[in-house]
Amino acid sequence: MPLFGNTFSPKKTPPRKSASLSNLHALDRSTREIELGLEYGAPAMTIGGQSLKFEDGQWIAESGGSVSGKEVQRLKKRNLQLEEENNLLRLKIDILLDMLSETTAESHLMEKELEEVKNHSRRKK
Repeated sequence: MPLFGNTFSPKKTPPRKSASLSNLHALDRSTREIELGLEYGAPAMTIGGQSLKFEDGQWIAESGGSVSGKEVQRLKKRNLQLEEENNLLRLKIDILLDMLSETTAESHLMEKELEEVKNHSRRKK
Protein backbone atom coordinates (compact mmCIF):
# COMPACT_ATOMS: atom_id res chain seq x y z
CA MET A 1 0.00 0.00 0.00
CA PRO A 2 1.68 3.25 -1.15
CA LEU A 3 2.05 6.05 1.32
CA PHE A 4 1.16 9.05 -0.94
CA GLY A 5 -1.15 7.54 -3.53
CA ASN A 6 -0.85 5.37 -6.61
CA THR A 7 2.43 4.06 -8.01
CA PHE A 8 4.41 6.14 -10.50
CA SER A 9 2.71 6.39 -13.89
CA PRO A 10 4.22 8.88 -16.36
CA LYS A 11 2.04 10.73 -18.85
CA LYS A 12 2.09 9.59 -22.43
CA THR A 13 4.37 11.81 -24.56
CA PRO A 14 2.85 13.49 -27.59
CA PRO A 15 4.12 12.40 -31.04
CA ARG A 16 7.08 14.36 -32.41
CA LYS A 17 6.73 16.84 -35.20
CA SER A 18 8.50 16.35 -38.51
CA ALA A 19 12.24 17.05 -38.29
CA SER A 20 12.11 19.47 -41.21
CA LEU A 21 9.17 21.39 -42.54
CA SER A 22 11.13 22.24 -45.67
CA ASN A 23 10.65 20.17 -48.79
CA LEU A 24 14.06 21.16 -50.22
CA HIS A 25 15.52 17.77 -49.36
CA ALA A 26 13.05 16.20 -51.79
CA LEU A 27 14.28 18.29 -54.74
CA ASP A 28 16.93 16.96 -57.10
CA ARG A 29 20.31 18.67 -57.32
CA SER A 30 19.66 20.76 -60.45
CA THR A 31 16.38 22.12 -59.04
CA ARG A 32 18.08 23.04 -55.76
CA GLU A 33 20.84 24.83 -57.68
CA ILE A 34 18.25 26.82 -59.62
CA GLU A 35 16.12 27.58 -56.56
CA LEU A 36 18.90 28.42 -54.14
CA GLY A 37 21.66 29.56 -56.48
CA LEU A 38 24.05 26.93 -55.20
CA GLU A 39 26.87 25.65 -57.36
CA TYR A 40 28.70 22.66 -55.98
CA GLY A 41 32.13 22.86 -57.52
CA ALA A 42 35.22 20.90 -56.71
CA PRO A 43 36.93 22.00 -53.47
CA ALA A 44 39.81 24.38 -54.10
CA MET A 45 42.45 26.06 -51.95
CA THR A 46 45.59 28.14 -52.25
CA ILE A 47 48.68 27.30 -50.23
CA GLY A 48 51.90 29.24 -50.59
CA GLY A 49 50.75 30.84 -53.81
CA GLN A 50 49.92 27.44 -55.35
CA SER A 51 46.27 26.87 -56.26
CA LEU A 52 45.03 23.31 -55.83
CA LYS A 53 41.75 21.73 -56.88
CA PHE A 54 40.34 18.39 -55.66
CA GLU A 55 39.30 16.24 -58.62
CA ASP A 56 38.75 12.50 -58.87
CA GLY A 57 40.10 11.87 -55.38
CA GLN A 58 43.37 13.78 -55.84
CA TRP A 59 44.59 17.34 -55.35
CA ILE A 60 45.66 18.75 -58.70
CA ALA A 61 47.65 21.95 -59.22
CA GLU A 62 45.79 24.43 -61.37
CA SER A 63 47.61 26.10 -64.26
CA GLY A 64 49.33 29.36 -63.49
CA GLY A 65 50.96 27.98 -60.37
CA SER A 66 54.46 28.87 -59.31
CA VAL A 67 55.86 25.33 -59.83
CA SER A 68 57.19 24.64 -63.32
CA GLY A 69 57.14 21.33 -65.15
CA LYS A 70 60.94 21.13 -64.89
CA GLU A 71 60.75 21.58 -61.12
CA VAL A 72 58.18 18.78 -60.87
CA GLN A 73 60.39 16.46 -62.92
CA ARG A 74 63.41 17.34 -60.77
CA LEU A 75 61.44 16.64 -57.59
CA LYS A 76 60.17 13.32 -58.96
CA LYS A 77 63.71 12.29 -59.87
CA ARG A 78 64.99 13.29 -56.41
CA ASN A 79 62.13 11.39 -54.78
CA LEU A 80 63.03 8.27 -56.75
CA GLN A 81 66.70 8.60 -55.71
CA LEU A 82 65.71 8.95 -52.06
CA GLU A 83 63.42 5.90 -52.27
CA GLU A 84 66.26 3.83 -53.76
CA GLU A 85 68.65 5.04 -51.06
CA ASN A 86 66.05 4.22 -48.40
CA ASN A 87 65.65 0.68 -49.79
CA LEU A 88 69.43 0.19 -49.80
CA LEU A 89 69.69 1.38 -46.20
CA ARG A 90 66.90 -0.99 -45.16
CA LEU A 91 68.77 -3.85 -46.80
CA LYS A 92 71.97 -2.89 -44.97
CA ILE A 93 70.11 -2.80 -41.66
CA ASP A 94 68.70 -6.28 -42.31
CA ILE A 95 72.19 -7.61 -43.10
CA LEU A 96 73.63 -6.02 -39.95
CA LEU A 97 70.84 -7.50 -37.82
CA ASP A 98 71.53 -10.94 -39.30
CA MET A 99 75.24 -10.54 -38.55
CA LEU A 100 74.46 -9.44 -34.98
CA SER A 101 72.17 -12.43 -34.46
CA GLU A 102 74.80 -14.83 -35.76
CA THR A 103 77.54 -13.31 -33.59
CA THR A 104 75.32 -13.41 -30.51
CA ALA A 105 74.49 -17.06 -31.12
CA GLU A 106 78.16 -17.92 -31.55
CA SER A 107 79.02 -16.02 -28.36
CA HIS A 108 76.39 -17.92 -26.36
CA LEU A 109 77.68 -21.21 -27.79
CA MET A 110 81.26 -20.35 -26.83
CA GLU A 111 80.19 -19.37 -23.31
CA LYS A 112 78.38 -22.69 -22.96
CA GLU A 113 81.42 -24.63 -24.17
CA LEU A 114 83.66 -22.70 -21.78
CA GLU A 115 81.36 -23.55 -18.86
CA GLU A 116 81.44 -27.23 -19.87
CA VAL A 117 85.26 -27.18 -20.03
CA LYS A 118 85.45 -25.55 -16.57
CA ASN A 119 83.02 -28.08 -15.10
CA HIS A 120 84.94 -30.97 -16.72
CA SER A 121 88.27 -29.73 -15.35
CA ARG A 122 86.83 -29.36 -11.84
CA ARG A 123 85.60 -32.97 -11.89
CA LYS A 124 89.08 -34.25 -12.74
CA LYS A 125 90.65 -32.61 -9.70
